Order: sequence, then C-alpha cells, then structure tokens
Amino acid sequence: MRFLLPFIFLTFSLQAFSQAIPRFNPDTVLTMKMDKDAVVKVGKAGLDIEDFIHEIVTDTSFYEAFHNMKKYQFVAENRVYTYDKKNKVDGSIYRKILHKNDGAGHHMRILEQKDGGNLYRRNGKYDLYTVEMFDYIFMNAYNSDFASESDAPGEGKNESYKDKLKTLIFAPGRPIKGVPFISNKTEIFSANMRQNYNYTFQKGMYLDSIPVYRFKVLMKPDLSNWTKDGIMIKELTTIFDQRNFQILGRYIDMKLDNMAFDFDVQMNIEMSYFGQDLLPTKISYQGNWDIPFKKEERASFLVLHKNYKLE
Repeated sequence: MRFLLPFIFLTFSLQAFSQAIPRFNPDTVLTMKMDKDAVVKVGKAGLDIEDFIHEIVTDTSFYEAFHNMKKYQFVAENRVYTYDKKNKVDGSIYRKILHKNDGAGHHMRILEQKDGGNLYRRNGKYDLYTVEMFDYIFMNAYNSDFASESDAPGEGKNESYKDKLKTLIFAPGRPIKGVPFISNKTEIFSANMRQNYNYTFQKGMYLDSIPVYRFKVLMKPDLSNWTKDGIMIKELTTIFDQRNFQILGRYIDMKLDNMAFDFDVQMNIEMSYFGQDLLPTKISYQGNWDIPFKKEERASFLVLHKNYKLE
C-alpha cells in the first residue's frame, strides 16, 4: 500500500486558476485566456451539462496520448521541488532529457541535470516516496530519470494498485474500488454527489489559437462544514476544443483529512495537437500528504514536453 498512497491523488488537468497551496509555484507558463462576457448557449438548441459529463466519463484520449508519445522523439524538461513545514524550498531536481523511440526501442540522453538541497536518504534513494511514485506513474510512457526501473512496484498487489491509479488519472468521476476511505469519493457525477457541486461552462482561447469551452465542477460554498470535510474532490475543471469536443486538459483540486491520511493536492495536464496525434505538453502538480507514522511530504512538479518529432 505504500506505493499507492503518495500518488493515488493524481489526475490530469489544465490549470488556468490560482494555486491553492501558498508557496513557490514552478508553473508560470500561461496558456489559457477566458472570455469574460462569452455566453454558452444551453438547452435544446445548445450544449447541456450532460454533454460535458458524458465526454469526461467516456474519454480515452488522455490515456492514448501517453501511448502516442512512444512514436515520437521529444525533449522533456522535468523539475521537482520539495518543501519544509514552512513551505520553503529545501530541495530541487532538474533534468533536461532527449527521448528517442526508434526500431531499437526507447533511448534517453540527459542533456542537462542539477540536484540541490535535502533530497536523499542514506541508501542513496530520494527522500520522498512522492518523487518515486511520480516516476512510476509515467514510466510506461517515458523514463524521467528520477528513479530506475528496479525501484518501481512489480506484479501482484502493486499491479492492482497501478490499475486503480490509472482509473483515477485517466477516468475522473468513476469509483475507485479497494482504496480505504476514498473509493466512493471519486464518483462525483453520481446522483448522491451531484447535489454538492455547481456546474458552469465558459468560452475561452487556448494557446492563442484554439477556441475552447471550460467546464468547471466546483464544490458548493454554502455546504455545512461537515459535508465539505467529507468531499474529496473540491474542483474538477476540463477544457474542451470547441471544434470537435476533444478534451485538451484538466485541473483537479483534492483535499481530505481522516484517520488514514491527510492530503491537499492540485494537478493539471495540458495536451496539444501534433499532426494527427494529441500529445502531452505540460504536467504540473502541487501537493502535501501525510500518513501516520511517516514523514509528511510536500512537493511540486513541472514537466514540459517540446520538440516532438515523429520517428
């Protein structure tokens, strides 16, 4: 279970919003501009909330996008920051990596690297399981050089955890069975959960050229404190291409405090078109999590992908 907890709180999103944790934010790349006065027509002659929800729960494009990366050469810039209890940076990792995928398999060449601060345990591994888990989540698509293959969980029980993580990451809104205290909290589009959220959508522009809809699912502010404390997903925002309803990004804000663990996490992912393929271009994460009898972990990530070239 140790490998599941740090990153069971991950999912993908596009962030055009202020971050919830007040500390250094490595993600300063702004890609979204919303139209303040734009009105989205709803009802029989326009879009409906159910249209957006259906696309979210049935979408497979995010999963496919990471598989599509295997056909490309690209450059990844990976940044990780760790924080002390006062949210001051106490460690950092930087890697600039050229990834090549040809007939002989995947090859990786480190173009630039730099580590600093308090990062390692005595055995030479990174001090945070969050960092190790980050590598595990994405290593099927690429190796970020934050951990080796031998450090990743193997088959059996950990393999079932992997499936649960994939469900949360690639299919938000579905139940996650087998995870204590969380299983029924991810199903935010169920009849029981819908009453706790407001649903809004708005027009905007992505990368100055792609017209988009922003569909926001936000916890109602007037709920009782007891109800708020029991809601894990505080916000789920999804970006849709207006032209084809393709999902281009997601932002998620999750927070929960119970006897098993305490976490506060925001994450976003953005996609872009490269030829006929949709590929990830930016992933960012801010999160704290605390499990009894283990060291509290505070970290942020920023991953930028660029220079995609079909091989």
